[in-house]
Amino acid sequence: MLNRRQILLAAAVAPLAISAIPDSALAQAEMPSAEAIQRSLEAAPQRRMRPENRVTVDQFKRRPELRRQAPSIDIQAINFEFNSAEIGRSQFPKVERIAFALERILRRRPDARFLLEGHTDAVGSFAYNLRLSEMRARSLKSVLVRYFGLPSYALETVGYGEEFLLVPTPNESWENRRVTLRRIDDFIR
Repeated sequence: MLNRRQILLAAAVAPLAISAIPDSALAQAEMPSAEAIQRSLEAAPQRRMRPENRVTVDQFKRRPELRRQAPSIDIQAINFEFNSAEIGRSQFPKVERIAFALERILRRRPDARFLLEGHTDAVGSFAYNLRLSEMRARSLKSVLVRYFGLPSYALETVGYGEEFLLVPTPNESWENRRVTLRRIDDFIR
């Protein structure tokens, strides 16, 4: 049983411990609003690319230094079950927020392009997780196109498997089973 001193000490230290964790490692308690998604994706890229230096979509997918500079948001709130790429109907209200944000951006910027990145936790082989993460990204694209009417041409997909873990653990971790949305039109030709 904790005494009063231990409780006060724990309360004082908890914010310090949390602030020492990188923002990218903190799990989302809730699905971001459509407005938050839109703001994140409409932000200016960290670096402007001259038109002659732009790359193909495939080249962009393989260049982490470019990916880090594109406006993005991690979506951890879409619950992928362990070993699954399916987006259940119970998750559609969350996907609707993504769809609404992307649709509003596309209305203002018809040439906008988005990369949907699938990620897994570290359980299983690297090759299997790579396939599963690609299936998760394609699953999100399929739902966005089929059920929410987004244009397929504006959405690219890629899977990174366990390559970019938010929570570095070899164990099952829902925080790592996520999708990342990036606006890439400022980088591609």
